[in-house]
Amino acid sequence: MKKDVILKVENISKQYRLGTIGTGTISHDLNRWWHVIRGKEDPYLKIGETNNRATKGDSQYAWALKDISFEVERGEVLGIIGKNGAGKSTLLKILSKVTGPTTGEIKTKGRIASLLEVGTGFHPEMTGKENIFLNGAILGMTKAEISTKLEEIIEFSGCQRYINTPVKRYSSGMKVRLAFAVAAFLEPDILVVDEVLAVGDAEFQKKAIGKMQDISNFDGRTVLFVSHNMGAIKSLCSQCLVLKNGQVQTLTNTDKAINEYLLLNEQANSGVNYFNSDKPIVRMTKATIKNENLICTNFHSGDSLTVEVELEKETLDDINLFIGLYNEYGEKIAHFGNSYAKKQIAKDASKVIFKIKKLPFVSGLYTINLSLHLMGKPHHRELSALSFQVDPGDYYGVGKNVISGNGNFLIDSVWT
Repeated sequence: MKKDVILKVENISKQYRLGTIGTGTISHDLNRWWHVIRGKEDPYLKIGETNNRATKGDSQYAWALKDISFEVERGEVLGIIGKNGAGKSTLLKILSKVTGPTTGEIKTKGRIASLLEVGTGFHPEMTGKENIFLNGAILGMTKAEISTKLEEIIEFSGCQRYINTPVKRYSSGMKVRLAFAVAAFLEPDILVVDEVLAVGDAEFQKKAIGKMQDISNFDGRTVLFVSHNMGAIKSLCSQCLVLKNGQVQTLTNTDKAINEYLLLNEQANSGVNYFNSDKPIVRMTKATIKNENLICTNFHSGDSLTVEVELEKETLDDINLFIGLYNEYGEKIAHFGNSYAKKQIAKDASKVIFKIKKLPFVSGLYTINLSLHLMGKPHHRELSALSFQVDPGDYYGVGKNVISGNGNFLIDSVWT
């Protein structure tokens, strides 16, 4: 049976000159033009380094993307995953024609609707309703076609009360709700969704994922979905593209792709992380994860786990540190902080230490988010500050390891 390919990407690359806006200098552009008219290769395509933000590099040119090729069939939901800075958003911007590739070719059939950043495509001075018609017109729809979808869009977005209010008055969550509803209900052939759904609340995220499933399964339309939430990726996508430093690491079924992504995270984790923040008054500078007194990233169920967070601050009160724990699918499984333990951070403290005496987690990869609050408000956040692997252990002290498949938590209990 012949494949119905709706999107074909061939050898897409994107090069940036660091520290500049645009392609570079007039001399560079003239040099490019002179080579092209003589039928020679662009000289600037031979230089530049891969997109590894962890290294300083020697070249002023960097490849945000390098030789990306894949194809997507009609009705398929393709997940695009990778660490921050891997090139996911750059790829989606190229597919959405927000920016052009340096080299390569993209072939598409039909209309593309994109949901890339909060508020993208909205005119802030226009009302929500006016922006619906504006986006529909951009997609090539008539006013009559948009009108038939109007009530569905407004109802799905949950913005009925504010639909005649200028979008500049909307919260980030309201903008995302309306933008997703517009993109989903105006029936594009390809729907491109970046991580912006993370701005919405849990109820709306679930609703949006359900709508994307309907778009694919019942309407036969194609979805490209970027997310760090592996639970959402697993429930929605049949295939996944894994990016690393702007290059394709693998293109395979979702389960294998998620394992590859988690392996990349595990290999990059050393148990120590330094933070470069310009936050005033107080900031986190370093975080370390330990088992007893040894830096460690591999634990067993029942081990003790200690995290040390170093601070640089003025002498002041009312500082609190909160911890968010996430499983390998990006689902939040725990949230706690020093205030929950009725423990104040001392005025002159340069380090905060918290300890989990007995890890109650089953095997898997876990991530720690750190959030430093000042006077009751978030001040400095570090997402994915640390990660650690938990393997089966003798949590209950009965001489037997607890294997996977027995829930998400291990609980000590007293029986009488």
